[in-house]
Parts: sequence; C-alpha cells; structure tokens
Amino acid sequence: MTLKRILGAMALLLTPTIAFAHPGHGDNGLMAGISHPIGGLDHLLAMIAVGLWAAQQKGAARWALPCTFVGTMLIGGLLGLEGLNLPALESGIAASVLALGLAVALAVRPPLSLAVAATALFALFHGVAHGLELPEMSSPWAYAAGFVVATAALHGLGYAVVRVLPQAAAPLVRLAGAASAATGIWLLAS
Repeated sequence: MTLKRILGAMALLLTPTIAFAHPGHGDNGLMAGISHPIGGLDHLLAMIAVGLWAAQQKGAARWALPCTFVGTMLIGGLLGLEGLNLPALESGIAASVLALGLAVALAVRPPLSLAVAATALFALFHGVAHGLELPEMSSPWAYAAGFVVATAALHGLGYAVVRVLPQAAAPLVRLAGAASAATGIWLLAS
C-alpha cells in the first residue's frame, strides 16, 4: 500500500468527524466515541504507539498486539460503563504512554505472551477510562463503536507509518517512541 493510499484512507476515516464539527447535530454517541481517543494526548500517543510497536514485530505479534488492545479496551470500556473504576487509572494510562513509547524507541521484541499481556493491561486502563467518560445521553453502544473504530484507525496509522517508510527511516520511528516515552514521564509527573 502506498503512502498516498494510506493518507487517502485516513482522510476518509476522518470525514465523519469533519462533518460533525459544527453544532446542531444533537447528542451523538458515535462521534463522542471517535473523538475521545483522538482528542486526548495520552490516548492518542498510546494507540499510535501500539501500531508502531506491532509493525516492529515479527509474525503473529504484528496482528496480535493491535487486536489484543482493541478487544481488551472494549471489555474495559464495558466495565467502565458499568461504573468500574481502577485505582490509579490516570497513572496507569500515563504509564502505558511511557512503556509503549519505550517499547517503540528500543524496538523491543519480547516473547509474544509477554507483549500480549502488557498490551492487554494497558488497554484495560484505556478502556475503563473511555467507559467512565460516556457523555450524558449518549448511546453506550454507539459510543463504544466510535472508540473502537478510532482506536483501530490509530493502530493502523502507526502500523502503516512503519511499514511504508523506508528502513532508513527506522531511527525516526524510534525517536517518535522516545518522544512518546518522555511525554509519558511528563504525564506521570503531572
């Protein structure tokens, strides 16, 4: 897939967001769900990092990490909708930004079971946060569909960046991971 096609696909995915950018649409759970992962720096960085990290892997990890994140995040979202609140929720999300950024920066390739377990833990924190932040009067199912679609698109964006760039650009990807890790440290300190 060429960079032009990837950017075109991303533009199509963001078109509904642009269409709902002006007032007068009433409550829309889907749009609230889409905007939540994109609008928060912590969520945005972690979800792109999952895609970047997956693309740095070999074999089954390339699809297992994003799929694990999306699936576990959805479960966490449903738990959050039911009112479950994890202790140190914001710290867990900030730690995920730090850890995923480091994983990308160092191009870590742990055993698949360890990578999946870490990804699932991080996704649980993000999902619970999404579920707890359901806007008043939003459809929970449309909201969940929105944050799942946005998350998958962000994973895809991160993955595509690594796969489309020439191998010579790998240091830039690792630098992006380091910047994400630094942001995670800042978020933890805040």
